[in-house]
Amino acid sequence: MSFRALGLGDRIFQAIQEAGYTEPTPIQAAAIPLVLAGTDLIGIAQTGTGKTAAFTLPILARMAGMVNDGTPRRTRTLVLAPTRELVVQIEENIRAYAKHLPFRMATIFGGVGERPQIEALRSGTDIIIACPGRLLDLMDRRNGDFSGLQHLVLDEADRMLDMGFLPSIRRVIRKLPVKRQTLMFSATLSKEIEALTHEFQQHPKTVQIGRRSNPAETVTQFVYEISGHLKPTLLVHLLQDEKMDSVLIFSRTKHGADKIARRLEQAGIKCGTLHSNRSQNQRLKALNEFKAGTVRVLVATDIAARGIDVDGISHVVNYDFPMHSEDYVHRIGRTGRANQIGDAISFVSQDDYGALKSLERFIGRGIVRKKAEGFDYHQPAPPRLPEAPRGPGGRGQQQRRGQGGGGRRDDRGQVGYRWR
Repeated sequence: MSFRALGLGDRIFQAIQEAGYTEPTPIQAAAIPLVLAGTDLIGIAQTGTGKTAAFTLPILARMAGMVNDGTPRRTRTLVLAPTRELVVQIEENIRAYAKHLPFRMATIFGGVGERPQIEALRSGTDIIIACPGRLLDLMDRRNGDFSGLQHLVLDEADRMLDMGFLPSIRRVIRKLPVKRQTLMFSATLSKEIEALTHEFQQHPKTVQIGRRSNPAETVTQFVYEISGHLKPTLLVHLLQDEKMDSVLIFSRTKHGADKIARRLEQAGIKCGTLHSNRSQNQRLKALNEFKAGTVRVLVATDIAARGIDVDGISHVVNYDFPMHSEDYVHRIGRTGRANQIGDAISFVSQDDYGALKSLERFIGRGIVRKKAEGFDYHQPAPPRLPEAPRGPGGRGQQQRRGQGGGGRRDDRGQVGYRWR
């Protein structure tokens, strides 16, 4: 099947050709006809298979085919995404596909000034791509006219519904017309979350390309079983390999990402960091430098990395092994995109063995264990700090960080604890 055969219209087809697309991917070929028909849809496919175009192209075609009835301009399409980076990436794609169409679009997210965003909402921008939190805040202040909304898209739907966004999404959707087309796309979608989608959709159809838990087949996966204290030195050791020319490293926490980056910089390895404590300008700078190859290593947390769409990532390193199997699939999907090859390396310490076994059951296969050549696995652990004085009754005094104790939160809002 060709893009011409999908019936998207001449102006969109011209933009597709100019973008270098030759034929639709499986998710595009399956989803586009259903979206054009006005059907609510759940789309499931691996990362890097073209899901953004699968919902954007038919929505643009439907909008282009509707006659202007002379009413004031109102927002007709709303795309919700979990991170600023993903919002920006989606907007870049839509602008490329709509370059020959007279549509206005804008992005809404935190960390930047809200005045341009308010003006975009009030002026009736055709397409809004937004993070739920900032959008809800502006809508609560009566900005925006969504009475004419025709299309709602939840991108990265599993994360949107499973990581604390659900209350905000419900509040946003209550402000939207009931009669609309609602699309949900993701690389993974659990049965439990799929059941929840029916709250927002009307008789949705499901398009599923491949197994829900299946990582990209072009990604070679390895596990390095390693003591926790050896992770920093093993990472530096592996990065001496020149074949690791574009490396994305995942940390579980923001503090951990900064610590990894400092260690790499001390070893003479230039890198960038990407997490929610960084300003928008810092995040964009780090991502642009990584895309341009100015830095070959980017250290990120799961939440911040949702919008990373970079061609040619050679390696993904799970410095902290993910607690959830779905996160693993998302992480390693940043390499091996569009049928390119890539390597996924995971550091696994004793505390991670349970999560590793769960992952192997989830993906239906074992992951190869590997030893790093020339690395000394017998390096002693650094000396432990002296124990803090015990409190009354012989019990250690536990103090929550962030509440008088310098609390550390990861990107999911979880609070870390320490004994003092």
